[in-house]
Amino acid sequence: QSLFALFASSLAISLVFAIIPLCHNVVVLAVVMAMAGLAMGCIDTISNMQLVKIYQKDSAIFLQALHFFVGFGALLSPLIADPFLSDTNCILSNSTANASSNLPHIRKSLVPHHPGNLSHYDLPMKGMVVTRVSYAFWIMALINLPVPIAVFFLLYKERMVPCFSSSSHPLLSADEQGMETRPAEKEDLSTAVQRPRAAGGHDDLFSCCQSKNFRGASYTYFAVHITGALVLFMTDGIVGEYSGFVYSYAVEEPLSVVHKVAGYLPSLFWGFITLGRLISIPVSYRMKPATMVFINVVGVLVTFLLLLIFSSSVVFLFVGTASLGLFLSSAFPSMLAYTEDILQYRGCATTVLVTGAGVGEMVLQLLVGSIIHDQGSYSFLVCGMIFGGLAFTFYALLVFFHRMYPKPSSDMDDASPDKAAVMDDTGQYQR
Repeated sequence: QSLFALFASSLAISLVFAIIPLCHNVVVLAVVMAMAGLAMGCIDTISNMQLVKIYQKDSAIFLQALHFFVGFGALLSPLIADPFLSDTNCILSNSTANASSNLPHIRKSLVPHHPGNLSHYDLPMKGMVVTRVSYAFWIMALINLPVPIAVFFLLYKERMVPCFSSSSHPLLSADEQGMETRPAEKEDLSTAVQRPRAAGGHDDLFSCCQSKNFRGASYTYFAVHITGALVLFMTDGIVGEYSGFVYSYAVEEPLSVVHKVAGYLPSLFWGFITLGRLISIPVSYRMKPATMVFINVVGVLVTFLLLLIFSSSVVFLFVGTASLGLFLSSAFPSMLAYTEDILQYRGCATTVLVTGAGVGEMVLQLLVGSIIHDQGSYSFLVCGMIFGGLAFTFYALLVFFHRMYPKPSSDMDDASPDKAAVMDDTGQYQR
């Protein structure tokens, strides 16, 4: 089910990018964009969940690598689109030259806190369309096309394609599959018990939604899910609101940064997120996920505090933007690894955490946008400081619930190795 969902979602992405330039109605465009969001959400959830299930205690490294490529794509796609964006009006008419000179004034008038009157600016609405931005969408559709092809190859090798099921050879031979499912002699009892359940989880995408998994679960089981999701709600929300509004904050008073220079801030932010995720791949091999999340949330809080103190410094705005990108870079994969480590790597927490992160990225952008519009640009940093403080608070609660969460009985009762450890439906161990 996971492979089929990944294939359908990745193929939908390419189709959507190819269709977007052909949408001449805003309602049709909204429907197409909604389909793209649904497909991206499926890919995000399934890829994180399957990495956790497959690699378990080694998943932290693979999650860091996965999210490095997420940041790399976010950094690369604007560079692909930039050559096709026009500095002049996209419609040729008799007043094109006059309209082109109006564009800088229009951009300045669109700053959220002080929207200007645009009625006296001349922008032609009829004439020959000369924009080449459609090429950017079609290039992105072609770049994405190898992904569904690769997933289809996996389906083919796993004999899941009806037409080719008899002619393909599985990725693992029968002997290798037997080695995968047979617990090693030196493995402890808890690992031997976990493996069959983890392997069974690969077959059913919706196994986490079954009600039997929640019977008899302690309140700490739900508290770990909720607090972990709230941490990502805040950190991913900060990523969304900072990248979305740092430009608007920079061009307003008291900084009044030149528009072209302010345009580098979002790129700098995503560049250091990508760099931080690349650095986190080897770091996660040596450092525990809990420690990495602690560094992340404390670093975000301190950075926003310094940005507030030096709010009139343009240089420190660039330094703080780079620092914030570094500290936020590994928050998502480290939190996934940490939470799944607490819950014995069943993959169910991943869906809750990814959903919390996505909701935070959507809600906090709307919230901060409306606050900046009403209260001014300085509230942008105040909101970031508040969100950073809440992220640290929720992390402290997560650590508290982690200490209260019942440990596997194989760890608590080493003196009785002859007693079999049995995992109940909540993922906890009982004698």
